[in-house]
Amino acid sequence: MIIIAPLLLLAQTPEIDCEEPMTQMAMNHCAFEDFKKADRALNAQWTLTSAAMKERDKGDAPLDWDDRPGHFDTLLEAQRAWLKYRDTHCRSEGYIARGGSLEPLLVSSCKAHLTRLRTADLEELARTY
Repeated sequence: MIIIAPLLLLAQTPEIDCEEPMTQMAMNHCAFEDFKKADRALNAQWTLTSAAMKERDKGDAPLDWDDRPGHFDTLLEAQRAWLKYRDTHCRSEGYIARGGSLEPLLVSSCKAHLTRLRTADLEELARTY
């Protein structure tokens, strides 16, 4: 019976309408779904941009005087730093409502916003050159 009770609760959970979320829990859910959508777009653009950077690396002639990393390695380093920045920055934005029911909405909304901006940056980088 203990195993069945959580399943019954899941079955009774109403569908959340993200066009007009009516509760804080629904708003939090919808903000997280919006972030996940933005993150999927970022990952798709990452695939394109990283492939473009690898192609640029292939076209670069070796430079005896330049030991800096190539296009892809530099992009990868920047992306890792950006992810840490995004997550930490948005956590701090959430602290406005630290511990409250609004905190997840603030964090997810911040992450969605910054993720869309980064996606646009990656698109532009892939078009450059």
